[in-house]
Amino acid sequence: MQSVMSIVGLVLFAFIISIPCGYARQNYAKFSLMWWILIHLPIPLIILLRIKAGLNWHFVPLTLGSSVAGQFIGGALFRRRKQNAKAP
Repeated sequence: MQSVMSIVGLVLFAFIISIPCGYARQNYAKFSLMWWILIHLPIPLIILLRIKAGLNWHFVPLTLGSSVAGQFIGGALFRRRKQNAKAP
């Protein structure tokens, strides 16, 4: 049985580490090289930590989903901050 704490920790880490990448990604044109790099930047670290934690491939959808959610939240934070800066 996999340790619940290591699963929750890895999912939270994948989410938190992806937020800055999603935030920074909003500064680049869609499908540009830097845009792709910022999307894929946290993935090797997440994979490494998943392997080090002894979690098998069954947990890839959880970590991938949390990473995608972090990207969306980071992008939303950027857009909200940009919108608030324009408001008088």
